Amino acid sequence: MIQDDKQQLSGTWELDYISGARIAFDGLYPDRKPTMIFDAVSRKVNGNSSCNNYNMTFKTNGNSINFGPIMSTKMACEGNGEATFFSTLEKVNTYSISENTLTFIMGDIAMMRFKRK
Repeated sequence: MIQDDKQQLSGTWELDYISGARIAFDGLYPDRKPTMIFDAVSRKVNGNSSCNNYNMTFKTNGNSINFGPIMSTKMACEGNGEATFFSTLEKVNTYSISENTLTFIMGDIAMMRFKRK
């Protein structure tokens, strides 16, 4: 069953909600929304933070999730979108998938929500 959960993560997801930002979502990500592309077999994630490309590893155990160190390209980015995306990823510890929605959770607070692409 856990394998199925991890397989559900596989594929491309696009961010459509992030908690805690003082700026409206469209203000944080005016041109490009962050993406995450999960490969359940290699346990790697890559994508775009709205500015830079990045990659990292991930581990799951049931519905808990932890990400390894984030490695990204170093282009200068306008605004706080990328910093908000990365710092929020570091805080999440569980996830849930319902149909085509992936939610990252810290404690009992939904921190990030993605739609399957």
